[in-house]
Amino acid sequence: MFSFDPTIITFTIYIFGMLLIGVLAYYYTNNLSDYILGGRRLGSFVTAMSAGASDMSGWLLMGLPGAVYLSGLIEGWIAIGLTIGAYLNWLFVAGRLRIYTEFNNNALTLPEYFHNRFGSSHNFLKIVSASIILVFFTIYCASGVVAGAKLFQNLFNIPYSTALWYGALATIAYTFIGGFLAVSWTDTIQATLMIFALILTPVMIILNLDGIENFNFYLAQAESAVGKNFTDIFTGTTTIGLLSLAAWGLGYFGQPHILARFMAADTVKSLNNARRISITWMILCLVGAMGIGFFGIAYFSANPQLASVVSQEPEQIFIELSKLLFNPWIAGILLSAILAAVMSTLSAQLLISSSAITEDFYKGFIRPKASDKELVWLGRLMVLVIAAIAIWIAQDEKSQVLKLVQFAWAGFGSAFGPVVLFSLFWKRMTSSAAMLGMLTGAIVVFSWKAIIPATSELHQLYEMIPGFALASLVIVIVSLLSAKPEQGILDTFEQAKSAYKASK
Repeated sequence: MFSFDPTIITFTIYIFGMLLIGVLAYYYTNNLSDYILGGRRLGSFVTAMSAGASDMSGWLLMGLPGAVYLSGLIEGWIAIGLTIGAYLNWLFVAGRLRIYTEFNNNALTLPEYFHNRFGSSHNFLKIVSASIILVFFTIYCASGVVAGAKLFQNLFNIPYSTALWYGALATIAYTFIGGFLAVSWTDTIQATLMIFALILTPVMIILNLDGIENFNFYLAQAESAVGKNFTDIFTGTTTIGLLSLAAWGLGYFGQPHILARFMAADTVKSLNNARRISITWMILCLVGAMGIGFFGIAYFSANPQLASVVSQEPEQIFIELSKLLFNPWIAGILLSAILAAVMSTLSAQLLISSSAITEDFYKGFIRPKASDKELVWLGRLMVLVIAAIAIWIAQDEKSQVLKLVQFAWAGFGSAFGPVVLFSLFWKRMTSSAAMLGMLTGAIVVFSWKAIIPATSELHQLYEMIPGFALASLVIVIVSLLSAKPEQGILDTFEQAKSAYKASK
């Protein structure tokens, strides 16, 4: 663990720098609003970078490059779907959610917003939504723990079981100490580091291959060896396969850790600038990640003696290229980008899960009059508990980062996406419809692969599509069959709608 290797030294300095920011944020965290949403005072740049970094977890530097390395540019449909989904989320959801949560008793969490938005006379809606957050975020957190563990395992040459704890502790510490402010401030640094690594690495691969002509030669050689066309985005695909890849974009409307960034912005106008910054950053990062996997095919075709690790663990392609192509000091910075991606998303997920317990369960049912100090410390304790469960899930060394993310992403997109959209655009939606819609989306995601026979083509359909569609259908039908919401709820909706129009 302790070494004078420049790569390890640079990597370690980065970790301590993030912890220092966590300590600094501790002194600006005075109450629960600060701990959960940073007091709603994030500017456009921090909002953009924080939303982007919390979105693009370890799968961006490990899962996506690994998938492209195995299958080629067909995996680009994921990037296309994500970019469209993210843009629409910023355009139609961000500003409205910022205003609507404030008008609904200044809601700090999604479950609290749903509860206030629909005027539930009972707490079932809050319980259901908070429970869904805990279930899917624990799985999502496990993906971050796996990515961090594989990074530490490779870099420090230690067993996976040990690396699991090092990677998790690096993230847990500053989230535990500084809360939302620490997560958002570090996200800004981490997002900058990520884009630097993702743009520089593909360029270095091409330079190392001595140009595009050599790249084309070795790419053709790799294609011939495996009998696959890596450049054709339609090779071996079906309509269901393409829809499943592109459907990743639907997930954005229901991701609590991304929606929280919208809720924390200082003004709606700042979100307009944040959208432009975030989408530009996202496109560059996705193109860079795909470039690493795609150009990496040619690099390891030209250097087969160096491909032993990548052939067994394709998701480690960026780690291996960083160590092979760069000076050890620079490699340490680049590898810190993977930890940055892991830390930024994992910390956001831990914080949202913690807030679901403290704000929606503990304060909502057990101690309604609990002090802010008590809630903040309970939130910190819950960060440790949820992280421990995620570590337990991540114990399997064969776990794939992208598979874990794919499932959790579908869960949130299907359970919360339709509810968020309808809650912002349709005042006729009812509390019963929201609850049944959430349950429908979550249940479909969990049961789709089990219910549909493996021999059926529909078995290959991404759970997000049927989950999102059926949840939306349930919301519409149940709302129309239910009594109209109370006049006070309708009035609040119209007031929030007018305030949003005035804020643009």
